[in-house]
Amino acid sequence: MSNAQQKKYLVTGGAGYVGSVVAAHLLEAGHRVTVLDDLSTGHREGVPAGAEFIEGRIQDAAKWLDASYDGVLHFAASSQVGESVVNPEKYWVNNVGGTTALLAAMRDAGVRTLVFSSTAATYGEPDDVPITEDSATAPTNPYGATKLAVDHMISGECAAHGLAAVSLRYFNVAGAYGAYGERHDPESHLIPLVLQVAQGRREAISVFGDDYPTPDGTCVRDYIHVADLADAHLLALGAANTGEHLICNLGNGNGFSVREVIETVRQVTGHPIPEVVADRRGGDPAVLVASAERAKERLGWRPSRADLKGIVADAWEFARRTH
Repeated sequence: MSNAQQKKYLVTGGAGYVGSVVAAHLLEAGHRVTVLDDLSTGHREGVPAGAEFIEGRIQDAAKWLDASYDGVLHFAASSQVGESVVNPEKYWVNNVGGTTALLAAMRDAGVRTLVFSSTAATYGEPDDVPITEDSATAPTNPYGATKLAVDHMISGECAAHGLAAVSLRYFNVAGAYGAYGERHDPESHLIPLVLQVAQGRREAISVFGDDYPTPDGTCVRDYIHVADLADAHLLALGAANTGEHLICNLGNGNGFSVREVIETVRQVTGHPIPEVVADRRGGDPAVLVASAERAKERLGWRPSRADLKGIVADAWEFARRTH
């Protein structure tokens, strides 16, 4: 890539799961990358080689952000749904307060392109599936509420100050990309939890409700490979238009049930996975599946790693490498 094409990006939260994979993709595309992360949930070893690393908070982004940057990809957020219910103030301070400071720093530095890591949690329990960007937003927890609040803030920034922004609303991100994968503590996502059973680190997997109105009675979710997700972020940088806030859902458009995921892990790992059926969790919709038609139309994005077995295999390889 020539210097004329090479750009410089700040990746907030770039030591975390999705942020690290996106940072790696940006570097592979020939760009210069600075990762800003306070390492509260991210991992220093998750920062890709070749990226500049700043250990710090997005509330202090003005210390480092200047006109040399072509854009910001914003992943820094508290993201545990359960924690947000018992400690909502943390989520308003980190997610909304932090982004307020980041937007001010971008405005002052003249950095006018933003890609924001949003979430399907902004929709809450949908009336219809697949979920489109025009579906009602009714978050059922403070995590989703804070992400939706940030989307509103970004819309205002675009209209008033000419920001070019794209919000990407993810559904269930899974898989791994080489040395970069999922290692939350505590872990709450299904695929890594089932893989922990395969590794002998957990006795059984809990199935929260098997009486939903779905083919096998368990909840159905839309899984997207983290590398497909990263591709969307790079496309979003090119699709951002001055004064416009584009919101796109990212998902495969196909759902897999909890039991389908468990069975796929059995096939990929060769290990028995004991199940324990537990009561339903409050607020768990039967089916959450995305319509990604807008992302296909506006970003030119199509997931190329939609096969569940491939997603699980990549996650399994990463799990064995790190534990």
